Amino acid sequence: MTAPFPRRWQAHIGGRVPRYTSYPTADRFSASVRGDTAKSWLAALDPAAPLSLYVHVPFCRKLCLYCGCNTRIVSRHRPIGAFAQDLAGEIDATAAALPQGMRVRHLHFGGGTPTALSPREFAAVVDRLRNRFDFAPDAEIAVEIDPRNLGGDMIAALADAGVTRASLGVQDFDPAVQRAVNRLQPASLVAETALALRGAGIARVSFDLIYGLPLQTPDTVALTADLAAMMRPDRVALFGYAHVPWMKPHQKALERHGLPDTKARWDMARAAEARLVEAGYERVGMDHFALPGDVLAASARDGRLRRNFQGYTADDCPALIGFGPSAISALPQGYAQAPADIADWRAALTRGDAPVARGIALGDDDLLRRTAIERLMCDMRVDLADVCRPFGVDPEAEFADELDRLVALEEEGIVTLDGMRVGMAEAARPLVRSVAAVFDAYLVPGPARHAVAV
Repeated sequence: MTAPFPRRWQAHIGGRVPRYTSYPTADRFSASVRGDTAKSWLAALDPAAPLSLYVHVPFCRKLCLYCGCNTRIVSRHRPIGAFAQDLAGEIDATAAALPQGMRVRHLHFGGGTPTALSPREFAAVVDRLRNRFDFAPDAEIAVEIDPRNLGGDMIAALADAGVTRASLGVQDFDPAVQRAVNRLQPASLVAETALALRGAGIARVSFDLIYGLPLQTPDTVALTADLAAMMRPDRVALFGYAHVPWMKPHQKALERHGLPDTKARWDMARAAEARLVEAGYERVGMDHFALPGDVLAASARDGRLRRNFQGYTADDCPALIGFGPSAISALPQGYAQAPADIADWRAALTRGDAPVARGIALGDDDLLRRTAIERLMCDMRVDLADVCRPFGVDPEAEFADELDRLVALEEEGIVTLDGMRVGMAEAARPLVRSVAAVFDAYLVPGPARHAVAV
């Protein structure tokens, strides 16, 4: 039995706020950061600090109508092969810009569909990275996978490359919903894929689910959560569908089916969450779930959980370097994002430039607020005095306006306040993005900028 819809919070639930996978958020990036700046940031990294790498593969075989990612639909393999060759050049150039001997602890392939690469191409990319970087023996190598396009030869290539985690795009198991969003994949296919991956030695498997799609109901989303839990993925991410047709015009095709309203979205999320918790998963942050023995659950319990462009993570590396079109590098000095267009990305590489189209340098106020937002998003609480102490500022003065807004949220039953300690009320946990937005100095409210809060 899920809690009734809290109508008193309806404006917050339907409000549009960032996901806070970074701060400042990517909509604040500008052309003030280009390739030369990014190269200087890379050169200044601490050689003893561990690295996290991200590779963006911007290709898919079919368009899923809910998709908000930077991807390109291709029917032939030739563009993917050409991309793989250019990617090797970017890896070489980036490694040359870094201090020598930096050790990699995390490598994540995202997309698009990373397994759109052929088995040989995927193996070559990983070999290139291993040749240019020093990988820790226990480095995590994670790959996002479309179960509809995964053959046995690719599974073998993933295992041979040392992949330790596979993240399967499940989204929803209801056939009517799958038809509406143009992603047909039976539950049996997902189960067989997970079994095959584990049989090949890739023991850690994660599922991505989505609520808020056309034709979904709380009951159908709960059934999807039940089926997913029966397959025992180590982790489940339960994302709210972000309907942003002003950014992704193909999403307008979903409107003919009707989209669930604010109450329906809330009820869907709560129904799925309840089923996952009943099945033994622990809540991690606002929308992730993990089995108790998973490192993500342990990080959440110990206050070591982090948040980056892949969502909640146990990755605590101080620098994340992105490869491929639209990939973002998160460095101690700031963020640098590659051009989203493949032609622009390739042209920069051909000129010998670092492929950076935009970014933002971080000041002390950015770092302070980023810390406050990340701890709130990860721990569901934050001590503002602890946040301010390393920066030598008075929390009451620094956050005077924010504290006034938090008092109003306390009166609504969304947060609790104890001096400088801010906590999310348990029932209001899904609204943590809205509370984090209180600390966002750049946020420009508007109906056509971000996705709804829940």
